[in-house]
Amino acid sequence: MPVTRVEIADHVRAAFAHGPVSRQALVVAATGSDARPEVLRVLQSLPSRRYQELRHLWSDLPDVPVEHDQESRR
Repeated sequence: MPVTRVEIADHVRAAFAHGPVSRQALVVAATGSDARPEVLRVLQSLPSRRYQELRHLWSDLPDVPVEHDQESRR
């Protein structure tokens, strides 16, 4: 099952509670919330920079779908 933006957000949203976060902080947050290895790989592929808000991740992850389409849910 492919990684989605919804899944990533579920694992890293809390990391933004205190301001900008680094790629490494996102990986740590996702690891702490028991993210799948595939999610960790996607996060590790991000550029090494700080992200001001969750929505800023998507410009560096343009190929990650928002959610699974209806067919893949069946």
